[in-house]
Amino acid sequence: MRELEERMRHDGAVRPGNVLKVDSFLNHGCDMQLYQHMADEWARRLAGEKVDKVLTIETSGIGLACVTALALGCPTVVFARKKESQNLQGSQWRTSVHSYTHNRDYTVVVEKKLLNPNERIVIVDDFLANGSAAEGLLDLCKQAHAEVVAMCFAIEKSFQPGRNILCEQGIRVESLARISSMDATTGEITFISDESEA
Repeated sequence: MRELEERMRHDGAVRPGNVLKVDSFLNHGCDMQLYQHMADEWARRLAGEKVDKVLTIETSGIGLACVTALALGCPTVVFARKKESQNLQGSQWRTSVHSYTHNRDYTVVVEKKLLNPNERIVIVDDFLANGSAAEGLLDLCKQAHAEVVAMCFAIEKSFQPGRNILCEQGIRVESLARISSMDATTGEITFISDESEA
């Protein structure tokens, strides 16, 4: 998605350790017009698919998931919590997720009544890199015997193994901006679309 790629080049910042900061418009400050355009693109790609719920993980995926659900005509967004809440009643689907950003493991939970057998789920998140969060969300759906229609990511670091891990399981992956390389010294970001058009 050219608009997202250009925004990343203009307002993103590459940091050492394969870190890309996009907090001014994607996952801290949220550019709602860009969100709408991203959601509309996913809706175009998934046209004709029946979707019962959109699933994400707190916190940065929530806003994007909500806009995407509206674009898909989907009535419900569910987000997996990274910590226990006294408000969660009854039994829960649980899995473990490793955060490379924070270098720690989280137990993430969803109340069982919110993910049900045979529901058709679209998973939405801001980043796909090593795939730990994505695998965790996929595991929650497997436990619930729900069907994952597609996993949608705003930004994919294609030089990391996340996509391959998901595709090897037969999961449809729809990423809007696929990065082939980043250089923390120059700040340069190269996208797969650049290479395909060269």
